[in-house]
Amino acid sequence: NLTCQGIGQDGIPEVTASEGFIVNEINKKSIHISCPKENASSKFLAPCTTFPRIHAKSVTCLDISSGGGLGVSSSSDGSMKIWQASNGELRRVLEGHVFDVNCCRFFPSGLVVLSGGMDAQLKIWSAEDASCVVTFKGHKGGVLDTAIVDRGRNVVSSSRDGTARLWDCGRSACLGVIADCGSSINGVAVGAADNSINLGSPEQMPSEREVGTESKMLLLAREDKKLQCLGLQSRQPVFLFIGSDAFNCCTFLSGFLLLAGTQDGNIYQLDVRNPRTPVQVMHRSGAPVLSLLSFRDGFIASQGDGSCFIVQQDLDYVIELTGADCDPVYKVATWEKQIYTCCRDGLVRRYQLSDL
Repeated sequence: NLTCQGIGQDGIPEVTASEGFIVNEINKKSIHISCPKENASSKFLAPCTTFPRIHAKSVTCLDISSGGGLGVSSSSDGSMKIWQASNGELRRVLEGHVFDVNCCRFFPSGLVVLSGGMDAQLKIWSAEDASCVVTFKGHKGGVLDTAIVDRGRNVVSSSRDGTARLWDCGRSACLGVIADCGSSINGVAVGAADNSINLGSPEQMPSEREVGTESKMLLLAREDKKLQCLGLQSRQPVFLFIGSDAFNCCTFLSGFLLLAGTQDGNIYQLDVRNPRTPVQVMHRSGAPVLSLLSFRDGFIASQGDGSCFIVQQDLDYVIELTGADCDPVYKVATWEKQIYTCCRDGLVRRYQLSDL
């Protein structure tokens, strides 16, 4: 138990903790608590800003532009919107998908948005005038996730139809089905491979429209409990790892380290050079792991029970991002020292890490 004994002259609450726990540090936005006996320590951070008016219903996905000026988000009310990252003020509404938009992200330029929806379509939008410049058709089921290759001449999508496809943005054409695994692909990630990793060689000459696919790995988080890694250009298997439950999300931490999260709450850290045995498996609760994001020398994870936390190698404590209560936090995005989360309660929250 934490008990507030009153407010000090500086406006900071004075808090005492029950037996065995210590309040190490407290300010207006954070409280650091440890339990020395259990060697456990967490810093709880409150959001510095909350944007309640971007969407009316739960916010399912969000991203922040490379310059940090704009946010894009999609909602279960069917809408996708671009807003000012500083104050949540609405700038554009992107209309054109039929049914829900499952995923949205900015291209590296920060001026263009890629989205995928339940209508099995991918669309590319101008963030400046909200026009849809390209529509990709080819998937037979809803698009669940996307990844951008290098600067964005090519993009990858994954779908409920069990395929991952590579697309040429300039000609709005499908360059190939990279994987067809007969099971819904919930998440994808593209990463540059360490030189020590053998990605195999393509069976046929890659199209000259493929740009930046060599020496890249493609990671697929699959519904059938499998995590699959392929050479993006070669289409050759690198490894197939079987987890405890459906994989929801995945990301690369380096040229050989990766993370993947499952429906039953496991976060697997794997080394591509020896993928049979995980480097570590983190399990904090049985709630589904919904998003994973590389951050500084660690990562940020969000789960279906409202928890969202940062693990960093140089910190001996975990940073908990509070506010979501028990509503799932679907997605996390960062810009410099700011972290944005989107949640089923319809709120976008922004956290400021400068004071850590």
